[in-house]
Formats: sequence, structure tokens, C-alpha cells
Amino acid sequence: MRPIVQISLDLTNIDEALETAELAMRAGVDWLEAGTPLILAEGLHGVRELRAAFPQTPIVADLKTMDGGYLEAEMMANAGATHVVVMARAHEETIRCVVKAGADFGCQVMGDNMVSEDMVAGAKRLEDLGCDYVIHHIGYDERRGIAARGDRMPSPLDQLREVVQAVEVPVQAVGGLSIEQAIECPKYGAPLVVLGAPLTIDADAFRTADGDLESSLRMICEAVHAQEVA
Repeated sequence: MRPIVQISLDLTNIDEALETAELAMRAGVDWLEAGTPLILAEGLHGVRELRAAFPQTPIVADLKTMDGGYLEAEMMANAGATHVVVMARAHEETIRCVVKAGADFGCQVMGDNMVSEDMVAGAKRLEDLGCDYVIHHIGYDERRGIAARGDRMPSPLDQLREVVQAVEVPVQAVGGLSIEQAIECPKYGAPLVVLGAPLTIDADAFRTADGDLESSLRMICEAVHAQEVA
């Protein structure tokens, strides 16, 4: 799989999300993500608006599904999402339901191993239950809370190679990566590079970052697309 650049639209209004998505596509981004804040604020309407504006672009709906898996996946697929996200800590029947809905409605499933007791085992469980991708994820509150106590902030890079080696599906690393670290992910064997808070989004206010975002994204996309996946 060639390296893919995905931008997480962790925003809380659809107009700003559409504006950010448009410049991201001009810069060479491959996939758009309706981030959890956007889904909470705009719901299905936000996904429909993204689909209408970008009819050929893959759209990830970061639902973080824990229950009601079939209906959530069905609704997002019908709204135009091509990928939905289910959590490894959900009951296995919920994961199976999301996978079944994905098959029924032509939507791929990304399994997120955030807060798994064993991150590698969590990733393998997601693959075994039928997920098409694994998101290796260290959570926002987890990172910030640990750092605030003066301890070392965990990074998805800590176990990324182990996760990649444990599964055969494509892997994406998420959670507090610097721009340089995100660009390096294909060298770990993870082809799906996610750009979002705090790379291109103000992580505290959930609004677009200051500066020339489009030029920065273009340089990042060029650096990622030039790589081979390890």
C-alpha cells in the first residue's frame, strides 16, 4: 500500500471543516476524517456536507463506536462515509456488528486499540474480528494527564513496529506525534499518516492552526508520498 495522508477535521462547525478540507485537498491530502468533535457538533449533516463537497474522496467517520455498532455504521455509510471507527475495548459482538454493516453498506472498518490493556493484542483482536485497518492510538487525555504529572508522555511510536508486525492489515499511528514523527510512520511499516491536532489544528480550541496551513500541508504530503512503506 502506498503512503496515504489523512487530515483529521477535529473542528466543531461544518463551514470551517469544509474550508480546511478544501485547502487540504489542494495540498495533496488523500483522505478526509470527520473527527469526533465534528461528528459531535454536526453529526450526519457534517458527513453529508463533506461528501457533497468531495464526492470522490474517502471520508473516515471517527465514531469511536462502543455499542450499537450496526446502526452507527449504517447511518454513517448512508451519509457518505467510506470508513468508520470501532474501539477494541468494545464487546466483540459490537465489533462484529460494525464489520457486518461495513460489508452490507460498502464501508470499510478501522479498529482503534486506544486504552487496550495490551496494545498489540488489542490490534490483533481487531484484525481477527474482521477490521480492515488498525488505528494504534494513544489518547488525548491519557497523554496530557500523564505529562501533567511530570511523567514521560507515551507515544504510539513506542510499540508501532510491534503492532505492524502483529497484523497484516494496514496500520495508522495516532496520538501526539510531531510533524516529523508523523512523516516517519511509513518507515515503521504504517502507511496511513494522520495529520490533525496538534499538527494542523489548534488542539485546545479545536480550530484551524494559524499560519500558512496549505503550504505546510503540501510539504508534508510531498514528503510522505515520496516514501516506500517498510
